[in-house]
Amino acid sequence: MADVTQKTARPTTPAALLTRLRDRSPGLAPGLLGGALAAGLGLAALTVLVILLWISSPYPDSGPGGALRIAAALWLLAHGAELVRADTLFGVPAPVGVPPLLLLALPVWLLHRAARDAAEGGVGGEAPLVPGRTAWAGVLLGYLAVGVPAALSCAGGALRPAWQGAAVCVPLVAGLAAGAGVWTAYGRPSGPLERVLGAVLPRRARHLVLGPDGRPGVVARAAAAGVTVVPSRGALLLAVSLGRHGGETRQAFLRLTEGWSGWLAVLLLCVALAPNAAVWAAAYALGPGFLLGTGARVTPLFSPPAPPLPPFPLLAAVPDPGAGTAPNWAAAALPVAAGLVAGWFVGRGAARSGRAPAPAWSPGRTAGAAGLTALLCAALLSVLAALAGGPLGVAALSRFGPVWWEVGAAALAWLTLVAVPTSLAVRAWRRRPPGGGAGDRPPGPASPQNRRGPGNRIPGPVAPRSRRAPEEARPAPSARRRPAPPLPRDDPYASPRTRDSTPAFRDSASGRWDWDMPFGVRDASADPGEEPPAPGARE
Repeated sequence: MADVTQKTARPTTPAALLTRLRDRSPGLAPGLLGGALAAGLGLAALTVLVILLWISSPYPDSGPGGALRIAAALWLLAHGAELVRADTLFGVPAPVGVPPLLLLALPVWLLHRAARDAAEGGVGGEAPLVPGRTAWAGVLLGYLAVGVPAALSCAGGALRPAWQGAAVCVPLVAGLAAGAGVWTAYGRPSGPLERVLGAVLPRRARHLVLGPDGRPGVVARAAAAGVTVVPSRGALLLAVSLGRHGGETRQAFLRLTEGWSGWLAVLLLCVALAPNAAVWAAAYALGPGFLLGTGARVTPLFSPPAPPLPPFPLLAAVPDPGAGTAPNWAAAALPVAAGLVAGWFVGRGAARSGRAPAPAWSPGRTAGAAGLTALLCAALLSVLAALAGGPLGVAALSRFGPVWWEVGAAALAWLTLVAVPTSLAVRAWRRRPPGGGAGDRPPGPASPQNRRGPGNRIPGPVAPRSRRAPEEARPAPSARRRPAPPLPRDDPYASPRTRDSTPAFRDSASGRWDWDMPFGVRDASADPGEEPPAPGARE
């Protein structure tokens, strides 16, 4: 009985308990803690910023409670949730639905880190991975456990959340960012992406987006390059327009507020909205333009008089009213550049000129890959356009920014028109023979020039010879070389050099023929009249 009790009793020492806790796979609790910490850090960052601006403001409109409610409202707006401004001049609540894209990066990064750490289950990767669903659910629930009270706290403030949008946007952003973090912790497997792509794309197109090894395929890399070009060139176009309207920008900056604290607040707001303005500039270059209210569409061809707007510095970059001129039409270089970049990536992948030998794509498959790249770029740009715009009031300001489906259609048309011929041209150029002539083509795989070895030299011009040599030129039968017998596989004296031209010499110490001795060195004790055996054969 004592032996059974001794065997079944568990160790109760502190070291044993610590070892058991360290080796045990963590469950839902670390995910809950990580999600709550991510939400708290995001709220804390915005709260510190708002409190500093409130303290330095010479005309604070409310107390510390109002500043905290504004910080919580900005945290919800960063997730894409629409806010409602109750304190207006006409007494009608006005929606605020343009989320600053730069603020969206903060909660996404915090959620990604929290989900990755929760899935890894320990510091340094020593603990086993937590089940993906457990880590994802823990981070999401912990994030919402902090986000729901924060949303309720700002319900009675000057900026209150629109509950329908908050109930959808905050869980959606949290779920996507946490899912990306768990996926990263598991080494970015291709299975989830294949299942998602399998629901919307056929098999052949799916392999173009996601390679056979699980890495991004040719279409995915080309689409990423094309999408990167559009907002970056949009930011360049925005900077050029602000430079041309530098006086109006400076006046708007000074008229909007007074004092260094107000100027700092406006500057921070402009920085947070700079990615939105870059997307607006990209929509302008694509052709559909953007809306400055109902019926006021700004395009490269024509810009109507803008409705009464606040003197905001970024709005000073709006083109002057009237028909477009050559500088306005030059914005079309942006989609052309994006199409060229995307087509170059597709054409390079179609030529298969890398290290891994693979057959080149056909022209039809290359054109199809370029079209799929244009479709993927259009989808991504539509998402960016939907996030960059929204309402800023009622009536005339109910539509503000680019229209997402118009941006997607224009991007699809531009990129298809430019990327398809570019990909075909790059494919043909990279597959051209060296020198451009048929005689300069590289030798095939069976050519002697491609074989390595001391005996495979590039032959020069050889005079034609007859089928049969004359009798006097033929060697005597006794002088002819006898064929060597086959090499036994188990012969320890066999040498890898088995050509007939290899000289053989006899070693006096071992008594065997050595085929690897230096040429011209021979043992003096060997019989000069004895004929050396065949290469690789024993004596």
